[in-house]
Amino acid sequence: MAAGRGEFFRSFLVGLERQPAQLAPGRRPAVRGRGKPGPGGGQADSDRGKTAGKRRKRRPNTEAPSPVSGSAHSCPGPRTETKKTVKTPPLKENLVERLPSEILIKILSYLDVSSLFCISHVSKLFHQLADDDVMWHKIYMSEFGSQTWKPRAADDGAMKEGPVEVEMGDRSVGHWKKMYFRTAAGQEMNKWRKELRDISPYTGLPRQTEWVLRNLNVSWELTVCDCLGQESTLEQSRAYFFESSVIVRWSGGNFPSYHHISSIQLHGVRKETLKSPTVRKPEWRSLILKLDMKTQCSRFIGKDRLIKLLSLSPGVIIGVWRGQSIVAFIMVSLHFHKLVEKSLLGSPVCPYSEPVDRPPVYNLDPEFGLHDYTLHFVLHNTGTEIMSGHFRQISCRAVQIQRGLVELKVIDRTNLSQHRSLSGNVKLPWKSEALEGSVENCCIMTVTLLDEFQKPFWCVSSPICITMVKTSLSFDYSGEHFLMTYQNSDGQVKMKLVWLKEQKQFFLISLTVYVSIFKVNKHFSTNY
Repeated sequence: MAAGRGEFFRSFLVGLERQPAQLAPGRRPAVRGRGKPGPGGGQADSDRGKTAGKRRKRRPNTEAPSPVSGSAHSCPGPRTETKKTVKTPPLKENLVERLPSEILIKILSYLDVSSLFCISHVSKLFHQLADDDVMWHKIYMSEFGSQTWKPRAADDGAMKEGPVEVEMGDRSVGHWKKMYFRTAAGQEMNKWRKELRDISPYTGLPRQTEWVLRNLNVSWELTVCDCLGQESTLEQSRAYFFESSVIVRWSGGNFPSYHHISSIQLHGVRKETLKSPTVRKPEWRSLILKLDMKTQCSRFIGKDRLIKLLSLSPGVIIGVWRGQSIVAFIMVSLHFHKLVEKSLLGSPVCPYSEPVDRPPVYNLDPEFGLHDYTLHFVLHNTGTEIMSGHFRQISCRAVQIQRGLVELKVIDRTNLSQHRSLSGNVKLPWKSEALEGSVENCCIMTVTLLDEFQKPFWCVSSPICITMVKTSLSFDYSGEHFLMTYQNSDGQVKMKLVWLKEQKQFFLISLTVYVSIFKVNKHFSTNY
């Protein structure tokens, strides 16, 4: 049937080319097919049937009519088939977007801030309508109209030029939307920054750091990437809080082989507490550190019967099963200094940048920046505190600066009254998904060095291990002598210990902190 209709239209077109139809004056052209004008539109359906009957013979009806090829009026002669209704395809145009912009803005004005922000990413039209300044001005005034909040720094200029920009058209688009989120973010930060203003004179750090982190529901996620580019993100298994640091552990995850790890990223994540457990909102991720395993050198710090520990700077511990390259767990030690800001205010790809707060230059002091240091020193593991000390009035003379380092003697080897014992055994407990144990002669060292204005100057929290030395370090003690050392680009820490067999414990007989002279000159604006 379809082939017959095609032959009919071809022959009909040939006839029209030979004898063009003449239309009577005032007569409407006939509509063919689906109601669209076409060639031969000036003839009636009956004439087309007769013309077609003269030029060709009708083929027998051997197949059903196709609804795509045309309608029943396209075929001459009587039809015995049932007429089928052709469905009109739906319009591609969105009916909502055909509404006037005034009505759409009125509908959007009933949404809350979160829904309004989400719907702005649906299309270009909704993005333009969701940035309406009149609507955001009403939202801003309804929530912050009775409160006074002044932006700082670069925001001041934007506020002064605000009324002028409103008249300039495109430059003022989204002004009140930016003001709303800027004010909301400022008020949110002020809530927890007030809690961090109470500084402990013992540590030099905010007292409520742990409380703020727990109250804001802050956790830490680890992203491990292998050589093939596949990433796996792990949520923390456990966090161990202390007075100036926190140890975070990840275990039981699908870790790649240690030799196949290409990079490790640590993010701070704030999870909002929702009423419904099925609802999940996007979580803000703040990058704290990123380690490139190709350029990072690992350091062996200890082992037991099951695992061996590898240390990466700063403060990363990787436990690998002995005889294999399979990762059992990963731990990271984080110092409390600016930890809340690092966990919340960074971006997913860029860490938080700490503002520079340099002390005023004091030229009358010839050794400015070399005295009145305060040190808070802690040795601990994931469960217990091995040693804690607070030392004041630490100084160094300019003549004692050697090899680009400022030497600060905290515990003098020759002063027996300063020597201290370490409580308990020096060991680092570990735990994987199913097994647990502890590595002897290994622990975590947390150093907080304050300048003469009692501001944090050098803060470190890192694993450290004990190594035996053959030569005697002090003639006042009989026993085996050991060293504990740590070093990075900003400074060094060196400890000397003696193992007392009768007491079965270590005795700390010397503690010296070395600070880079470059760091001192940069912080105090000096030129040593």
